[in-house]
Amino acid sequence: MSEPKPPTPTTPTPGDTYKGWLFKWTNYIKGYQRRWFVLSNGLLSYYRSQAEMGHTCRGTINLATANIAVEDSCNFVISNGGAQTYHLKAGSEVERQRWITALELAKAKAVHMQNESDDSGDEFSAVPTVSGQGGGSHHSEVQSTLRTLSSKVEDLTTCNDLIVKHGSALQRSLSELEGLRVGADTGEKIRQVTERATLFRITSNAMINACRDFLSIAQSNSKRWQKALQTERDQRIRLEETLEQLAKQHNHLERAFRGATVLPASSSNPNLSIKSGVSGKGDASDEDDDNEFFDAIEDPTGFITVPADPKYHRRSGSNVSGISSEMGMDDQSFDELSLASNSESLPPLELEPVRQRRTRIPDKPNYYLNLWSIMKNCIGKELSKIPMPVNFNEPLSMLQRLSEDLEYYELLDKGAKCHNSLEQMCYVAAFTVSSYSTTVHRTGKPFNPLLGETFELDRIRESGYRSLCEQVSHHPPAAAHHAFSEKGWTLRQEITLASKFRGKYLSIMPLGSIQCIFDKSNNQYSWKKVTTTVHNIIVGKLWIDQSGEIDVVNHKTGDRCHLKFAPYSYFSRDVPRKVTGVVTDKDGKAHYVLSGTWDEKMEFSRIMQSSKGDNGTEGKQRTVYQTLKPKEIWRKNPLPEGAENMYYFSSLALTLNEPEEGVAPTDSRRRPDQRLMEEGHWDEANAEKQRLEEKQRSTRRERERDAVKIAATPEEGAHPDNYQAMWFEKIQDSASGETLHVYKGGYWEAKEQGSWEMCPEIF
Repeated sequence: MSEPKPPTPTTPTPGDTYKGWLFKWTNYIKGYQRRWFVLSNGLLSYYRSQAEMGHTCRGTINLATANIAVEDSCNFVISNGGAQTYHLKAGSEVERQRWITALELAKAKAVHMQNESDDSGDEFSAVPTVSGQGGGSHHSEVQSTLRTLSSKVEDLTTCNDLIVKHGSALQRSLSELEGLRVGADTGEKIRQVTERATLFRITSNAMINACRDFLSIAQSNSKRWQKALQTERDQRIRLEETLEQLAKQHNHLERAFRGATVLPASSSNPNLSIKSGVSGKGDASDEDDDNEFFDAIEDPTGFITVPADPKYHRRSGSNVSGISSEMGMDDQSFDELSLASNSESLPPLELEPVRQRRTRIPDKPNYYLNLWSIMKNCIGKELSKIPMPVNFNEPLSMLQRLSEDLEYYELLDKGAKCHNSLEQMCYVAAFTVSSYSTTVHRTGKPFNPLLGETFELDRIRESGYRSLCEQVSHHPPAAAHHAFSEKGWTLRQEITLASKFRGKYLSIMPLGSIQCIFDKSNNQYSWKKVTTTVHNIIVGKLWIDQSGEIDVVNHKTGDRCHLKFAPYSYFSRDVPRKVTGVVTDKDGKAHYVLSGTWDEKMEFSRIMQSSKGDNGTEGKQRTVYQTLKPKEIWRKNPLPEGAENMYYFSSLALTLNEPEEGVAPTDSRRRPDQRLMEEGHWDEANAEKQRLEEKQRSTRRERERDAVKIAATPEEGAHPDNYQAMWFEKIQDSASGETLHVYKGGYWEAKEQGSWEMCPEIF
């Protein structure tokens, strides 16, 4: 088998050796390094150079059990689902496709050979290990059969050699016969031909008989071997399941001993304990791997949750009465009322059909741009002041991204039906976590809204709520958001983004407050957002993490929920993207525990009893909560089909930039640069983006000159961003004591009348 030449367009045949240079990801410091790869017999190996092939192999992966995934025009990933993952990059798209073809062919052949090996009995070595009585006789029987089969194979080989020999002699005799003249020698030659033909026939018959015996033995023993193999496989599966259960129990006990935060042993979600998180590219076999991650952070306020005593699950007796009086309802009434109130059917809609929203947008073009060439001069600067091309954007504005917080509005609908403020707090806390689920794959930057830009999200008929956002400040950029629901809640927030580029990562710190008010109970909740970090800005694949703490406060009752978003750590045994929380009343008594991940789901458990546990690390005492079985309160909606080609938009995000009649002239849907980018015209979108930014700067200069002419008092100042919002006004909230922009009304009435004269021309 010869080494294929990279320039040739021919496809390698399965089983051939395929060699060549590829770039392999090593670590965050060295990035991609050139390595010599060899594909042979279903195995992919790599070396630092061709000279190493004779003595040192840096790593090998079996394609029979590997997954091959294409990332972009030149990058692809090979992983066996375990510790081995190769992130590779070819020199060109043609070269990458040539490698992908070779790998797929080699994988198909390796899988085929493995299946044939399984079916034909390559696992015979496992058969003699059958436990129980009769194992010794079974072993000797199999060995005897194998010896018989080997003998028949040798007979077939001997017969084959004889057939070749006699066939050649017969061919020579026939050639001589053709060249002879009819005479005295004719009889002798004919006799020789007859003898050799007879020998050929005898040998052929012997070979046929040997084949028949071989087939008969194989058929008579096939079913017995299959049954024995199936028995072995069943026993192996049972052993693996037993070992897995033992490992989980051991892990649970070890975490409890170390004082780590764990889920209840009765949790119905075992996946949380084994779920894999964001890992560095590369594998343990690569000597260059030196990935850098956050160190594990000790939680001084950590706690442990364990299953409550079974007595708390009984329906009668004095054990529940005390808790019922404190909570306002017992466990059964809590569950039944919650499920009943939250599963009420929506009121019937009008006969007019609901508008069908779009489910696709044009696929994202594969544009290459060197990020370092743009970002190297921007280290330490405010992200909003960096002129960025649309290549790093997604076709949505920050106002639309802010409206995505309402994707799981049902949590607030359910919270509005709660009669218990502590239970309502659980739904509000789950809603705060759910707003981050859309960010796990969304590495694109939203468009910075222009001053005065708005975005409406009218879902009254479909979902019962309306939402309005407005950009109320340009420097610093600030957006005000107001959402109203017919189900009895109001959400309002003002978010200002502060961001810093630190070379290896980008930190985005949302400033401002979010408030939720329920009409029926008049409970008012407020909280702030956590820090978002985008890693691998320069080298590697971008990934996003959320970290920090959130305090959700009920200003009417004093209830509080403390949520902790654990930062990802390579050395931590905790579940990646983990979120934990405790709901307490005004006296600080804990009533509920929340646990889960911000990218998948959240569960909540009622606390039956709490106590101080043993001191954890560094002498810090941890609280032990005995809880009932956890219940799922929120789960992330699956992404639409083909989301990886549509910026990983959710079903709601796909509809946000859909053209709609009757919206304000300042609506984000009317942004020409954003629309051009969505349609795939990125060059035109970049030109239009520069035009809009220059227009905004010109408007700012005019506003600054007007402010100077007015000769404002020193207290007022002449700052150019003393901008009066159209639909929001700044007030001080009496409950929280914070100053924020609140919707002052008039937008939806203007939409009904179609009168947008007061809207500025910003596009």
